[in-house]
Amino acid sequence: MTGNPKTGVPEPILTGEKVTKKFGGLTAVSEVDFVVREGEIMGLIGPNGSGKTTLINCIAGFYPPEAGIILFRGQKLNGRKPSHIARIGIGRTFQFVRPFEELPVLDNVAVGILYGRGEGNIAKARDEAQEIIAFVDLKDKAPVHARDLMMSDRKRLEIARALSVKPRLILLDEVFAGLNEGEVQQSIDLVFRINKELGITVFMIEHVLRALMETCSRVMVLDNGHKIADGKAEEIVKDPKVIEAYLGAAYAKRQ
Repeated sequence: MTGNPKTGVPEPILTGEKVTKKFGGLTAVSEVDFVVREGEIMGLIGPNGSGKTTLINCIAGFYPPEAGIILFRGQKLNGRKPSHIARIGIGRTFQFVRPFEELPVLDNVAVGILYGRGEGNIAKARDEAQEIIAFVDLKDKAPVHARDLMMSDRKRLEIARALSVKPRLILLDEVFAGLNEGEVQQSIDLVFRINKELGITVFMIEHVLRALMETCSRVMVLDNGHKIADGKAEEIVKDPKVIEAYLGAAYAKRQ
């Protein structure tokens, strides 16, 4: 991890300046500025329809922003294809998991190594895929077809596929959704291991408050496409603007 020698603050790995995305007459993301620092776990929250996944899709190259600049380690991402963005070090999961249903777990991850990273050796890709699925605790499920996995295992496979591109930054889109309490705790532990053991910066969308508070040191909040807050997690959840955006003005007045 690199940082400013004077302040000790890690350097930004991902930045956005006035990022704007429109769909026809609807502005889904409006002039959003953000900074994700190397080595941190940062959260992205907001009500449904606030622009969270749209922003992630702009970063990952699935949507071209109409305005603004997105930089990853100093490289401009605007106009780059998702495949190129993956190869320069950004992995991502999808809110609705998208494995190759007819392929076993091992080959789902090997495909990511072969095509997401451009590794041309099938045997080598499968060997590395074995290591990745072991890391996410799916080693025993290596021969199981993706279509036959339970939801918690499908979520882990989605993370494994994102790790297959050997990212410096991983974008996680609601990886705790649909999990029970025990599975949430296991996933929290996995996010910490990705961050600490692999040295990967994490930028994650999440609605499960417990997971958010336990994992994220900093949180950014979107509402109707606008950034309304950005700061330490414990402070953000007490912010009246954030409470109102989630629970309504009446609730906010009672606080």
